[in-house]
Amino acid sequence: MNQPALTTSARTILRIVTGFLFAAHGWQKFNEFTIAGTQAAFAQMGVPAANVAAPVIATLELIGGVALIVGVLTRVFAALLAANMLGALFLVHAPAGIFAATGGYELVLILAAAAVALAFVGAGKVSVDKALFGRSGSKLSVLA
Repeated sequence: MNQPALTTSARTILRIVTGFLFAAHGWQKFNEFTIAGTQAAFAQMGVPAANVAAPVIATLELIGGVALIVGVLTRVFAALLAANMLGALFLVHAPAGIFAATGGYELVLILAAAAVALAFVGAGKVSVDKALFGRSGSKLSVLA
């Protein structure tokens, strides 16, 4: 069994699927709910500074999700997206229990965990990060 190949595959799958889900949620906030609707929903849920938070979160989820898919600045975007999900968990979803069907935190928790994992391990070999920052001795190799 080729462990490096499995690790590369696992990172790539995790990055693409997690990125897709974040991008889909960002897109939904812009196009289905609209920013005004997202601001109203955030305010109703008690999110602080909902008028500012809604467009920032929608943009982070959309752009950050696409960045994860292609593997660019993966550690940075993954850390920001993890913080986003932990905020959602504690500000909105925790009181509703585990299950998403009742407004619970199962989705935001697994997205947070996936984003934290990507922040720790990086994008992997099949990524823009590796192409840009993966040279040995590079001062930015921590981004690869």
